[in-house]
Amino acid sequence: MNQNRILIVDDQANMRHMMSVLLTDAGYVVDEAADGEEALRKVRKHSYNYIFCDIKMPKMDGMTFMKSAGAALDQTSVIMMSAYGSIDIAIEAMKLGAYDYISKPFKPDEILLTLKKAHEREVLKAENTVLRQRIEEIEGSHSFGDMVAKSKSMQDVFKLSAKVAQYDTTVLVTGQSGTGKELIAKAIHYSSKRNKKQIVPVNCAGIPHNLLESELFGYKKGAFTGADRDYGGLFEAAEGGTLFLDEIGDLPSSLQVKLLRVLQEGEIRPLGASESRVVDARIVAATSKTLEEEIKNGNFREDLYYRLNVMSIHLPPLAEHSEDIPLLCQFFMDRYNRKFGKAVQTISPAAMSMLLEYQWPGNVRELENMIERGVVLAEEQELGPENFPIHLQSAKMNRGEGGENVFAGFSLKTGKVRLEEAMIRKALAKTGGNRTQAARLLEISHPSLLGKIKRYGIDE
Repeated sequence: MNQNRILIVDDQANMRHMMSVLLTDAGYVVDEAADGEEALRKVRKHSYNYIFCDIKMPKMDGMTFMKSAGAALDQTSVIMMSAYGSIDIAIEAMKLGAYDYISKPFKPDEILLTLKKAHEREVLKAENTVLRQRIEEIEGSHSFGDMVAKSKSMQDVFKLSAKVAQYDTTVLVTGQSGTGKELIAKAIHYSSKRNKKQIVPVNCAGIPHNLLESELFGYKKGAFTGADRDYGGLFEAAEGGTLFLDEIGDLPSSLQVKLLRVLQEGEIRPLGASESRVVDARIVAATSKTLEEEIKNGNFREDLYYRLNVMSIHLPPLAEHSEDIPLLCQFFMDRYNRKFGKAVQTISPAAMSMLLEYQWPGNVRELENMIERGVVLAEEQELGPENFPIHLQSAKMNRGEGGENVFAGFSLKTGKVRLEEAMIRKALAKTGGNRTQAARLLEISHPSLLGKIKRYGIDE
């Protein structure tokens, strides 16, 4: 039964009676008022989810009632009614805060359809409010830019990055692939005095070496075959803002010399130009390589390294701050719920245990991809182990007793049998041989567990 409360405001008794019977039969709790004055007294004493209000009434009409009630109607969807309908009246009612407007005479189905639409809007508003509060909780004290974390190591990264953002100095961000180096670079930019200008990302490993110089520094018309116009380049695009040089360790040697000059002199010379010109672009560089090793191997200039490494920020791999995984999971679930229109709320304890024990070679990016996949595939409001790829599900179980490989060979049928046996052994070990508790952990019936124990010859 629907326990939403409705107030019907109309000076015609037969109209109030008809609507009251209809809405009561539909499960609503219904009150009545014969005019705006009586309705005003009622809304000051009671809260209503919906109000159907006639416009033309004695003593106090519907428009005056709306104006007089004011804040008392903030949480109420008001539907105005009139036999003298016009677009102007409807617009005026909407300006006063009415949700909808229907013209008399109307059919009972129109009333119920209008209520359904109003209810759907209220549900959506409530969900958005909860979602906004959750995001604010996440972002309020555990965020920097588009990154969230509460571990000490990441909080230290956030604090250092926030300090560095205030000073116009070169920054080198290091860390494994997928740890969020570009997100840190963007957060530094948008926390700095340069945030009114753009940040220009450049993947040094993604642009062919023979094109990278012209992309970075620009060129003059006629500088080479095909240069039919002047091109400013990415340094010019980042003027007044930030140039983010991702995977700087892959920058070719010839360009390392030119980048060093930019850092030393603050000038660039486009291809084909006779003179250099001053540029004002802050450089934030990032690499997943160990530049000290690259220097020893002759792949990276030591003087450029020291120019880049004025301020160094290192992002730890996810496995070293796994306490952030629950927070990150909620953050990504909220993101992909909004994107895909889903309503996944939680992750089961079994699935969270699996996520916490996994080593995450792809770091936060891999976790985000896993959560996106889980949200897409989810049919319930909770993500369980089955919503994640098999290599996560089997991460702990990929070795049986004595160290043998549970998934040796290629047979899916054999692999499933071995995994099932390994999980039963694990559950029995966890519960000290208590089969009833083990069955609960495995989420199967007690007789089913007994049958599998016999089938696999398990002697706990």
